[in-house]
Amino acid sequence: MPTDNPSTREMLDRVIAYAAAEGITGRSLREIAAGVGTSHRMLIYHFGSREGMLGAIVALIEQRQRDLLADLPDQLARTAGQPATGPEAAAALMLALWRQVSDPALRPFVRLFFEVVGVAVHGTPGTESFLDGLTRPWLDQAEATARRLGLPLDREALLLGIATSRGLLLELLAGADPAQTDAAYHLFVRMWSHWTTTTHPPAAAAGELPGNRARM
Repeated sequence: MPTDNPSTREMLDRVIAYAAAEGITGRSLREIAAGVGTSHRMLIYHFGSREGMLGAIVALIEQRQRDLLADLPDQLARTAGQPATGPEAAAALMLALWRQVSDPALRPFVRLFFEVVGVAVHGTPGTESFLDGLTRPWLDQAEATARRLGLPLDREALLLGIATSRGLLLELLAGADPAQTDAAYHLFVRMWSHWTTTTHPPAAAAGELPGNRARM
Protein backbone atom coordinates (compact mmCIF):
# COMPACT_ATOMS: atom_id res chain seq x y z
CA MET A 1 0.00 0.00 0.00
CA PRO A 2 1.46 3.39 -0.91
CA THR A 3 0.83 4.87 2.53
CA ASP A 4 3.55 2.62 3.96
CA ASN A 5 5.89 5.37 2.81
CA PRO A 6 5.88 8.24 5.37
CA SER A 7 6.15 10.93 2.68
CA THR A 8 3.28 9.36 0.76
CA ARG A 9 1.20 9.21 3.92
CA GLU A 10 1.91 12.88 4.61
CA MET A 11 0.87 13.74 1.05
CA LEU A 12 -2.26 11.62 1.41
CA ASP A 13 -3.23 13.43 4.62
CA ARG A 14 -2.90 16.75 2.76
CA VAL A 15 -5.05 15.51 -0.11
CA ILE A 16 -7.70 14.20 2.31
CA ALA A 17 -7.83 17.55 4.12
CA TYR A 18 -8.27 19.28 0.77
CA ALA A 19 -10.94 16.81 -0.33
CA ALA A 20 -12.89 17.35 2.89
CA ALA A 21 -12.78 21.12 2.49
CA GLU A 22 -13.18 21.52 -1.26
CA GLY A 23 -14.25 18.18 -2.72
CA ILE A 24 -12.35 16.55 -5.57
CA THR A 25 -15.02 14.80 -7.62
CA GLY A 26 -14.57 15.97 -11.20
CA ARG A 27 -11.33 17.84 -10.46
CA SER A 28 -8.25 17.11 -12.51
CA LEU A 29 -5.01 15.94 -10.97
CA ARG A 30 -3.50 19.37 -11.71
CA GLU A 31 -6.34 21.13 -9.88
CA ILE A 32 -5.95 18.87 -6.88
CA ALA A 33 -2.18 19.34 -6.88
CA ALA A 34 -2.57 23.11 -6.91
CA GLY A 35 -5.05 22.88 -4.06
CA VAL A 36 -2.62 20.96 -1.83
CA GLY A 37 0.40 23.04 -2.81
CA THR A 38 2.30 20.51 -4.90
CA SER A 39 2.63 19.47 -8.54
CA HIS A 40 0.69 16.87 -10.46
CA ARG A 41 4.02 15.08 -11.06
CA MET A 42 4.44 14.60 -7.32
CA LEU A 43 0.94 13.17 -7.03
CA ILE A 44 1.72 10.75 -9.85
CA TYR A 45 4.98 9.85 -8.10
CA HIS A 46 3.16 8.99 -4.89
CA PHE A 47 -0.04 7.43 -6.27
CA GLY A 48 0.60 6.51 -9.90
CA SER A 49 -2.56 8.15 -11.26
CA ARG A 50 -5.64 10.11 -10.25
CA GLU A 51 -7.50 6.81 -9.81
CA GLY A 52 -4.70 5.45 -7.65
CA MET A 53 -4.90 8.56 -5.49
CA LEU A 54 -8.67 8.22 -5.10
CA GLY A 55 -8.24 4.58 -4.19
CA ALA A 56 -5.66 5.49 -1.52
CA ILE A 57 -8.01 8.13 -0.06
CA VAL A 58 -10.91 5.71 0.16
CA ALA A 59 -8.74 2.91 1.56
CA LEU A 60 -7.51 5.14 4.40
CA ILE A 61 -10.99 6.45 5.22
CA GLU A 62 -12.33 2.89 5.20
CA GLN A 63 -9.53 1.80 7.53
CA ARG A 64 -10.39 4.59 9.94
CA GLN A 65 -14.01 3.42 9.97
CA ARG A 66 -12.94 -0.17 10.64
CA ASP A 67 -10.74 1.09 13.48
CA LEU A 68 -13.83 2.78 14.90
CA LEU A 69 -15.75 -0.50 14.65
CA ALA A 70 -12.93 -2.27 16.49
CA ASP A 71 -13.05 0.30 19.31
CA LEU A 72 -16.83 0.52 19.67
CA PRO A 73 -17.25 -2.47 22.03
CA ASP A 74 -14.88 -0.81 24.50
CA GLN A 75 -16.73 2.50 24.13
CA LEU A 76 -20.06 0.79 24.81
CA ALA A 77 -18.59 -1.02 27.80
CA ARG A 78 -17.30 2.24 29.27
CA THR A 79 -20.70 3.84 28.80
CA ALA A 80 -22.60 0.92 30.33
CA GLY A 81 -20.07 0.23 33.07
CA GLN A 82 -19.94 -3.45 32.12
CA PRO A 83 -18.75 -5.61 29.21
CA ALA A 84 -20.78 -5.14 26.04
CA THR A 85 -22.18 -8.48 24.88
CA GLY A 86 -25.21 -9.92 23.16
CA PRO A 87 -27.67 -8.70 20.52
CA GLU A 88 -28.56 -5.49 22.39
CA ALA A 89 -24.94 -4.41 22.49
CA ALA A 90 -24.58 -5.36 18.82
CA ALA A 91 -27.61 -3.24 17.90
CA ALA A 92 -26.19 -0.26 19.79
CA LEU A 93 -22.85 -0.75 18.04
CA MET A 94 -24.47 -0.96 14.59
CA LEU A 95 -26.43 2.23 15.20
CA ALA A 96 -23.33 4.06 16.47
CA LEU A 97 -21.37 3.03 13.39
CA TRP A 98 -24.24 4.09 11.12
CA ARG A 99 -24.36 7.53 12.74
CA GLN A 100 -20.66 7.86 11.96
CA VAL A 101 -20.69 6.73 8.34
CA SER A 102 -23.90 8.60 7.50
CA ASP A 103 -22.69 11.87 9.03
CA PRO A 104 -22.97 14.62 6.37
CA ALA A 105 -19.36 15.59 7.13
CA LEU A 106 -18.28 12.23 5.72
CA ARG A 107 -20.44 12.52 2.59
CA PRO A 108 -17.61 13.70 0.26
CA PHE A 109 -15.67 10.53 1.06
CA VAL A 110 -18.74 8.34 0.62
CA ARG A 111 -19.12 9.92 -2.82
CA LEU A 112 -15.46 9.14 -3.54
CA PHE A 113 -15.98 5.56 -2.42
CA PHE A 114 -18.67 4.98 -5.02
CA GLU A 115 -16.67 6.86 -7.64
CA VAL A 116 -13.71 4.55 -7.11
CA VAL A 117 -15.96 1.48 -7.19
CA GLY A 118 -17.33 2.70 -10.50
CA VAL A 119 -13.94 3.06 -12.15
CA ALA A 120 -12.52 -0.08 -10.52
CA VAL A 121 -15.17 -2.41 -11.93
CA HIS A 122 -14.11 -1.25 -15.39
CA GLY A 123 -10.51 -2.28 -14.72
CA THR A 124 -9.17 1.27 -14.70
CA PRO A 125 -5.38 1.31 -14.17
CA GLY A 126 -4.45 2.33 -10.65
CA THR A 127 -7.45 0.64 -9.06
CA GLU A 128 -6.40 -2.99 -9.53
CA SER A 129 -6.18 -3.78 -5.82
CA PHE A 130 -9.21 -1.78 -4.75
CA LEU A 131 -11.85 -4.43 -5.41
CA ASP A 132 -9.80 -7.05 -3.55
CA GLY A 133 -10.09 -4.97 -0.39
CA LEU A 134 -13.64 -3.79 -0.97
CA THR A 135 -15.46 -6.11 1.44
CA ARG A 136 -13.17 -8.77 2.94
CA PRO A 137 -11.47 -6.42 5.48
CA TRP A 138 -14.91 -5.29 6.68
CA LEU A 139 -16.06 -8.91 7.01
CA ASP A 140 -12.94 -9.81 8.97
CA GLN A 141 -13.35 -6.87 11.34
CA ALA A 142 -17.09 -7.47 11.73
CA GLU A 143 -16.40 -11.12 12.54
CA ALA A 144 -13.81 -10.15 15.15
CA THR A 145 -16.28 -7.70 16.68
CA ALA A 146 -19.06 -10.30 16.68
CA ARG A 147 -16.73 -12.69 18.49
CA ARG A 148 -16.05 -10.05 21.17
CA LEU A 149 -19.80 -9.53 21.61
CA GLY A 150 -20.48 -13.27 21.89
CA LEU A 151 -22.54 -13.32 18.70
CA PRO A 152 -22.77 -16.03 16.02
CA LEU A 153 -19.96 -15.83 13.46
CA ASP A 154 -22.20 -15.85 10.42
CA ARG A 155 -20.37 -14.15 7.53
CA GLU A 156 -23.48 -14.13 5.32
CA ALA A 157 -25.35 -12.12 7.95
CA LEU A 158 -22.37 -9.81 8.38
CA LEU A 159 -22.17 -9.35 4.60
CA LEU A 160 -25.84 -8.41 4.58
CA GLY A 161 -25.12 -5.70 7.14
CA ILE A 162 -22.29 -4.28 5.04
CA ALA A 163 -24.40 -4.33 1.87
CA THR A 164 -27.35 -2.69 3.64
CA SER A 165 -25.20 0.14 4.95
CA ARG A 166 -23.65 0.77 1.55
CA GLY A 167 -27.01 0.64 -0.20
CA LEU A 168 -28.52 3.20 2.17
CA LEU A 169 -25.45 5.42 1.84
CA LEU A 170 -25.98 5.35 -1.92
CA GLU A 171 -29.59 6.36 -1.32
CA LEU A 172 -28.37 9.36 0.69
CA LEU A 173 -26.06 10.38 -2.15
CA ALA A 174 -28.98 10.13 -4.56
CA GLY A 175 -30.98 12.60 -2.47
CA ALA A 176 -33.05 10.36 -0.22
CA ASP A 177 -34.61 11.87 2.91
CA PRO A 178 -32.03 11.37 5.70
CA ALA A 179 -34.76 10.75 8.28
CA GLN A 180 -36.34 8.08 6.11
CA THR A 181 -32.94 6.51 5.45
CA ASP A 182 -32.17 6.44 9.17
CA ALA A 183 -35.55 4.83 9.81
CA ALA A 184 -34.78 2.18 7.20
CA TYR A 185 -31.48 1.36 8.87
CA HIS A 186 -33.10 1.20 12.30
CA LEU A 187 -35.65 -1.22 10.84
CA PHE A 188 -32.83 -3.37 9.47
CA VAL A 189 -31.17 -3.46 12.90
CA ARG A 190 -34.43 -4.55 14.53
CA MET A 191 -34.88 -7.28 11.92
CA TRP A 192 -31.26 -8.39 12.34
CA SER A 193 -31.61 -8.46 16.14
CA HIS A 194 -34.78 -10.55 15.90
CA TRP A 195 -33.11 -12.97 13.49
CA THR A 196 -30.07 -13.28 15.75
CA THR A 197 -32.03 -13.99 18.93
CA THR A 198 -34.48 -16.44 17.32
CA THR A 199 -32.03 -18.31 15.10
CA HIS A 200 -28.99 -18.50 17.41
CA PRO A 201 -29.84 -19.34 21.04
CA PRO A 202 -27.31 -18.34 23.71
CA ALA A 203 -24.22 -20.54 23.77
CA ALA A 204 -24.85 -21.57 27.39
CA ALA A 205 -28.31 -22.86 26.50
CA ALA A 206 -27.31 -24.46 23.22
CA GLY A 207 -24.12 -26.01 24.55
CA GLU A 208 -22.33 -25.03 21.36
CA LEU A 209 -19.85 -22.50 20.11
CA PRO A 210 -21.45 -19.62 18.15
CA GLY A 211 -19.71 -20.57 14.90
CA ASN A 212 -21.13 -24.12 15.03
CA ARG A 213 -24.79 -23.30 15.50
CA ALA A 214 -27.27 -24.15 12.82
CA ARG A 215 -28.06 -21.39 10.36
CA MET A 216 -31.49 -20.35 9.31
